[in-house]
Amino acid sequence: MKLKTNLVLTSIALALGALSASGQTAATTAPAPEPAPTSSWTVTPAFVSTYMFRGVRLGGTSFEPNIEYDSGNLGLGVWMNFPVADKVPGVSDPEIDPYGYYTITVNDSTSLVPGFTWYNYPNADRALGFYKSTFEPSLALNYTVAGVKFTPKIYYDFVLKGPTYELSASFAVPLKDLGTELDFAATFGTYIWDKAAENTSPELKNYGDYCLIGVSAPFALTKDSKLIVGLAYTEGTNNFYKQGSAPKSENTAAVGRGVVTVSYAYTF
Repeated sequence: MKLKTNLVLTSIALALGALSASGQTAATTAPAPEPAPTSSWTVTPAFVSTYMFRGVRLGGTSFEPNIEYDSGNLGLGVWMNFPVADKVPGVSDPEIDPYGYYTITVNDSTSLVPGFTWYNYPNADRALGFYKSTFEPSLALNYTVAGVKFTPKIYYDFVLKGPTYELSASFAVPLKDLGTELDFAATFGTYIWDKAAENTSPELKNYGDYCLIGVSAPFALTKDSKLIVGLAYTEGTNNFYKQGSAPKSENTAAVGRGVVTVSYAYTF
């Protein structure tokens, strides 16, 4: 969960003078309030039971730290994955993904969010067709109605040569007696990449669908930190590889898995 601090404009009460009959001037000055912070850092170490990406299993239990800097509507960060157990052969250890986004507010219920992710796999096995790096800009539309936020989003990976189309919905159910809430989310997506592997001729295509349904609960530990526990089910379907005139083959890494996430977020 990415935390943001909005810029708040403050004003200083100016002295009001009044000339008395005796010629004396009286003035009072209100103390200036402390300006609200305009930027923040959020550090979020997390553990997941399975590393899934768009319905494809990329690893088992993993450590996934994240650090993000927010200033106004701008967010910049680095997300990382370090496999702990059940590593997938050939997949990089670690994965290091710088990202960024900018929120453009349209009105109280609508915003546009252009962004990017730069995926990096420094130890990927290129001989097996894995890329060392790919770059994927994106554009999302956030629209909230009746407490439900809908987010259609489009990505395009310039290395994999293909788009991803995604629709998400989320809403929160307060649990006041427990001092938390249940955050529900669902995502459905589809993608098609024309160049899914490096150094192949003819080029290898990969396409598939995916979904995710989950719930999480944040628990405030201090005013600046919280523990988040989440449970989700995610699945990849209709996922195939196709190379030239050869018959399509099923991507066996596209599976359905329940995923448990435990993270700690600290903002300063």
